[in-house]
Amino acid sequence: MKRILGLVAVPVFMASMVKAIPTQESVELTEEVTEEVTEEPKEEPVRTKIWVCEGCTENEREVLEFLQNRGIKDKVALAVVMGNIKQESKFLPNICEGGARVPYHHCHRGGFGLIQWTTHGRYTGLGQFARRYGGDPTELNTQLRWMVNEREWTKVEHIFKTPGLSVDGYMNAAYRWLGWGVHGNRTYYSNQYMNRLIQV
Repeated sequence: MKRILGLVAVPVFMASMVKAIPTQESVELTEEVTEEVTEEPKEEPVRTKIWVCEGCTENEREVLEFLQNRGIKDKVALAVVMGNIKQESKFLPNICEGGARVPYHHCHRGGFGLIQWTTHGRYTGLGQFARRYGGDPTELNTQLRWMVNEREWTKVEHIFKTPGLSVDGYMNAAYRWLGWGVHGNRTYYSNQYMNRLIQV
């Protein structure tokens, strides 16, 4: 009887040993389960640098931001456009040629506004644009919107958006845009802005 029990015990013991030995499949599953989950490092969003103007007026800063939002990123191009606007109006949107500070409808001769719209078509175009799209033709924002919608600007905007040109290169585009009679301090003002614009 003891012998029979011994024979029965051996296979039972052997069977329990077989169950205890891990198979290749169970090893792989165990490794899979215990594998550490690592997160991909998150990339910081790339912050685009912008030009700011040290010591500039609120109107100058607004125009600078507007031009950059239009896609003009070159420092020299920005300085030339700013220098030309300073020559035209000192960034005063309610200035009539000769210096009178009046609303749009009270400027009866010469140029008016930010870039001194002078010809009948360009001056009345500002008023029509303001009526059609909303806004006051005496206000800076309305004038900026009209400025970049004028045919004269749209013909040369791509030049201002082209990086790496010289002051003269951008100044030629400014002449085609504004058609000034007197160069005045345009280059001097442009050089001033080049010294005042810093990238942040």
